[in-house]
Amino acid sequence: MKPSSLSPCVITDKIDETKDFYMKHFGAEVFFDCGWYVDLHFGGDSATLQFMSPQTEEQVLFGGAGLTYNFAVEDVDREYKKLTDAGLPVIMPLEDHPWGDRGFSTMDPNGIALYVYTETEPNEEFRRYFK
Repeated sequence: MKPSSLSPCVITDKIDETKDFYMKHFGAEVFFDCGWYVDLHFGGDSATLQFMSPQTEEQVLFGGAGLTYNFAVEDVDREYKKLTDAGLPVIMPLEDHPWGDRGFSTMDPNGIALYVYTETEPNEEFRRYFK
């Protein structure tokens, strides 16, 4: 298989809250919204997230554990100030990382961790792992 695109779709009962959160804090644009399903785009078609309300009994609500979305940004310090000034929680502090980024984490309404970072030069230990 060679997919032409790949994106996550989270099953949630917080469609409107989630849509508003990503539009307000992450600049998402609504590509499609039928009320129970929303397709959000971030700066074009290459970065997308989808959220949907359960449509069958077999579709279980996302529990919020074990998922992180990574957002690469031009200026992580600016984004940190903007998001913390807006009252978003910091679940990992803003700091430099030896593997080649400066970043922090916050959380969306579904309990999904959001890692916001700017790439930096990795240190010697981590440089060898890049292909």
